[in-house]
Amino acid sequence: MATNATIYKVNMNVADMDRHVYLDQQHTIACHPSETLQRFMLRVLAWGLNADPNLQFTKGVSTTEEPDLWTKSIIDDIELWVELGLPDEKRIRKASHKADKVIIYAYGDNAAPIWWQANKNKINTLDNVSVVFIRDEELQELEKVVERSMQLQLTIEGEQAWLSASNANVTILPEWWKR
Repeated sequence: MATNATIYKVNMNVADMDRHVYLDQQHTIACHPSETLQRFMLRVLAWGLNADPNLQFTKGVSTTEEPDLWTKSIIDDIELWVELGLPDEKRIRKASHKADKVIIYAYGDNAAPIWWQANKNKINTLDNVSVVFIRDEELQELEKVVERSMQLQLTIEGEQAWLSASNANVTILPEWWKR
């Protein structure tokens, strides 16, 4: 018998002091059975770090044709493609051709630096691709925030972000490998 996705309700309030973006948005997000809670919360965090009323969660891990998040224009052009994990060079190149801007949120303290060393020369040739590394320790702290219904406050200023929930507070220090 197949396991169903778990549905989470997330109310995300974002105050991005750097971009002057202030949003309060409700999301109903499915967590695929094969997705860890850390990866799920990274998707939520990625939405907050790129907060925009048009930024949408996609089918994510259940399809290979879409990123984890994207923003599309009124004529269906992809403006922002947000990918989580350590995608192969072919997928990154495909995303860079399809979207105006691509952001990869790499994670995995052991695997990500090896992936970056193997791919950075190719990625550096793609002007519209950025890579951000999120540490395992921060993902573990994000996992502690998970509840089926969450009220989250994300404040972004400078090179750090603070996520507050009813049961925990997490400081995130994203490491930009390529902007």
